[in-house]
Amino acid sequence: MNILPILGIWLGGWAINIWLARFDTRLTCTAVAVVFGVTLLVLWEAIVRLYSVPSVILPAPSQIAASFVANRSILWTDFVQTILRGALSGWIIGALAAMLTAIAIDRSPFLQRGLLPIGNFVAALPIVGIAPILVMWFGFDWQSKSAVVVVMVFFPILVNMVAGLKATDTMQRDLMASWAAPYPAALWKLRLPAAMPFLFNGLKLTTTLALIGAIVAEFFGSPTRGMGFRISTAVGRLDLPLVWAEIVVAALAGTLFYGLVALIEKKVTFWHPSQRK
Repeated sequence: MNILPILGIWLGGWAINIWLARFDTRLTCTAVAVVFGVTLLVLWEAIVRLYSVPSVILPAPSQIAASFVANRSILWTDFVQTILRGALSGWIIGALAAMLTAIAIDRSPFLQRGLLPIGNFVAALPIVGIAPILVMWFGFDWQSKSAVVVVMVFFPILVNMVAGLKATDTMQRDLMASWAAPYPAALWKLRLPAAMPFLFNGLKLTTTLALIGAIVAEFFGSPTRGMGFRISTAVGRLDLPLVWAEIVVAALAGTLFYGLVALIEKKVTFWHPSQRK
């Protein structure tokens, strides 16, 4: 029966991971994750081949890999257009704007009452509603995708940064006041260090939002390149292996992006209890 090979693959991977779990080391923990991922890929391949699943419904991993290799230049061009130009530039601009706005809000209670409600309103706007508008405003190239990303990442980073700037103890703030420290000195020496764990939470959260925003925005208009453009055109041509290859690129880019921000967080907030082992 076709179910027996599938059960055999699953039970084999399960048995290997049970054996590896007995050794509590970093290497075995990594090996468990690798075995689990490989088992899923083998199961995916086996199910597609055993049950003759059409590639327009679910291509096999081998077909996706072949499409990945055959379309390397296209995938690289789309990666540069969507990730490096649209998502990364918008994420940087949105993060800097959110940090500066958070400092202004922390300095002025009036801005706190006025800007945060506006931020809530902007955060509630659906991307499918604002993306076509921004594409019409900023054109069909990467600038409009960057603008969509700015809107998506601004508020999460702003909320985390504002909370972080207020995370200092009353005694710490009173001590700075007793030394007659001006606000810039208190900000640099006390408030910004306390805000770093909160800020990095927002930065890590928005790494994936930036990629999603840039890709989705390309569905509403883009030049003849970009991951969103390629996915929409490949679906129209029923080239599902290429669609999945683009998804793989997006997943790898998102993982590396998140990991890079997490690595920077460890270097910057090494003193925080969350980074201690």
